[in-house]
Amino acid sequence: MPSTDRSSGRFRLLLPLGLAALACFALLRTALLLTAWSDVELGPGTLLRLYGTGALYDLAFLAYAAVPLVLYLMLAPQRLFRSRWHRPLAYGLCYALLYGLLFVLAAEWVFWGEFGARFNFIAVDYLVYSDEVLGNIRESYPVGWLLGGLGLLALALLWALRRPIRRTLDADSPLKARLLVGGGLLLLPAVAFLALDQRPGQAFDNQYLNELSENGPYQFFHAFRDAELSYAQFYIQHDDAAVAAQLRRQVQQPNQTFLTPAGYDLARHVDNTDRGPERNLNVMLIVVESLSAKYLGAYGTTDADTTGLTPNLDRLAAQSLWLSNLYATGTRTVRGLESLTLSVPPTPGESIVKRPDNGGLFSLGRVFAAHGYDSTFLYGGFGYFDNMNDFFGKNGFRIVDRAAMTSPEIAFANIWGVADESLYGRAMREADGDFARGQPFFQLVMTTSNHRPYSYPDGRIDIPSKTGRAGAVKYTDWAIGDLLEKARQKPWFNDTLFVIVADHCAGSDGRTALPLDRYRIPLFVYSPAHVQPQRIERLVGQIDVAPTLLGLLHWNYDSRFFGKDILRMTDADERALLSNYQHLGLLDHQRLVVLSPGNKASVLEPADARTARPLAADSRLLDPALALYQGAARIYRQHLGLWPGAPGNPAPRLAVHP
Repeated sequence: MPSTDRSSGRFRLLLPLGLAALACFALLRTALLLTAWSDVELGPGTLLRLYGTGALYDLAFLAYAAVPLVLYLMLAPQRLFRSRWHRPLAYGLCYALLYGLLFVLAAEWVFWGEFGARFNFIAVDYLVYSDEVLGNIRESYPVGWLLGGLGLLALALLWALRRPIRRTLDADSPLKARLLVGGGLLLLPAVAFLALDQRPGQAFDNQYLNELSENGPYQFFHAFRDAELSYAQFYIQHDDAAVAAQLRRQVQQPNQTFLTPAGYDLARHVDNTDRGPERNLNVMLIVVESLSAKYLGAYGTTDADTTGLTPNLDRLAAQSLWLSNLYATGTRTVRGLESLTLSVPPTPGESIVKRPDNGGLFSLGRVFAAHGYDSTFLYGGFGYFDNMNDFFGKNGFRIVDRAAMTSPEIAFANIWGVADESLYGRAMREADGDFARGQPFFQLVMTTSNHRPYSYPDGRIDIPSKTGRAGAVKYTDWAIGDLLEKARQKPWFNDTLFVIVADHCAGSDGRTALPLDRYRIPLFVYSPAHVQPQRIERLVGQIDVAPTLLGLLHWNYDSRFFGKDILRMTDADERALLSNYQHLGLLDHQRLVVLSPGNKASVLEPADARTARPLAADSRLLDPALALYQGAARIYRQHLGLWPGAPGNPAPRLAVHP
């Protein structure tokens, strides 16, 4: 018989569904907390605050997510709602909602395992590049079993909720009552929007606790909305004239002369004549996917899981110019490529590589091309991913990606790209062609093998394919050793610099917003005929690689790079830039200054401390950080980082010295 509750009968369904969702979110939060247990500090009331904050964001997400269901329950005519065919449709809808909830929870578990975070802008990127991401998931996990298990679990939940669902379908609610109750429920998203901070929370000093207090789907939609953050809107700023003057002091070295009297334009002439005649050596810059310094024995690793994985790179450390205290700029490949090619600090939000207005910039590829080099970007995957082909094509590079490779060239491939050995083989063939034409080459080679699903050709190393990161690291090391062994047989080997550096570390999660151990990466410059082996322990960053490389070539050139030549650095010059999507850090030996949205600034002192203290807006510690980050944001927005002759270039006086 129809329910006698004529006001809220239909909406009874929301209560059991909502409670089931809250219980699932709480269970997931508990499971994730257990995985991070050794990295969190629980003080008095921490758990209560963690679960209380989490429940608020869970409720906020449910308020938004319930809007379509509320509209349906409110507006569906009574005749339709009570019809015979509607009942199986309603059960099917409830099953779909429960399955979707469980699917999201499973996806969050997998995402946390990879990134140590709830859904964020990385998840948004993965939604855009669904082919690679779905392929990676298929190759990494037993997808059929997982989806089937979720289906059975959703069916069990549906069975448990069968009675409230039946009562809802039997309810008899007049339109006026439905409009009144439904209208009230539709106000809840507005209340959530006004009452809660719409930016991801930073309620705890421990970053893991901040992540756990969030709701993954809520954070996903926040990241989708704010893929690019305006520095001027969200970050501390000082007077432009003072910041520009400080920025010039930050980037200048004794062998440089500014070409403009003042302001944000960093155009300056770099004079390396004191080092001797210019050297037109070939350069193969190999950017290795996710190669954390901790994997290399040369860094003194004692972890049993990483010992003995990198014999070739460990030998290379002793034979190269080794920058042993280098830090990655960010946590994504595009951040590493941005820093290495543009020598620019990271601006908040998306990398310049992925932004629409990213062409005609002053880039390392253009400097080499102006000197008569064949500047080539070689990538093992399809370069449309992360907008790489578009960016490199508009900034002085010729493109060779997986689409340009033929089947005989490819020894092995997974969803991300061809095996490193196949990519290096193509790079050597490109080098052979340039050498035959008498043209020097600059190659930026981006690998893919050291990435989940961690698969590679059989028989190369003693760890089976697809068994984990350790095997991928060891294969990465084997492929570099194989490349150098084969390159030694080439006529261009003696006149080539091999530069090996990581794009970023294998993970970015940690107790603090910018955990230092998740940013340290190796860099080797190997050329037996031209580079004296030595270990340089100066604290430096990826933005310093381009000017250092040009300094090794003894080139004179005009520059708009932010980085410095490491071989000319003094103790006072040492620093590194670290960032993630929101937080912008400046690291020196004693402290880490962090700029965050909401006009916030903090300092960790010592730099690896777990708890940061706020910085006053007039603190002198802020000046260098603001110079680099406010300056980079302003320069990019005002198009002051362009190559001579590029459309809109405000300083055509910038010269090229081929």
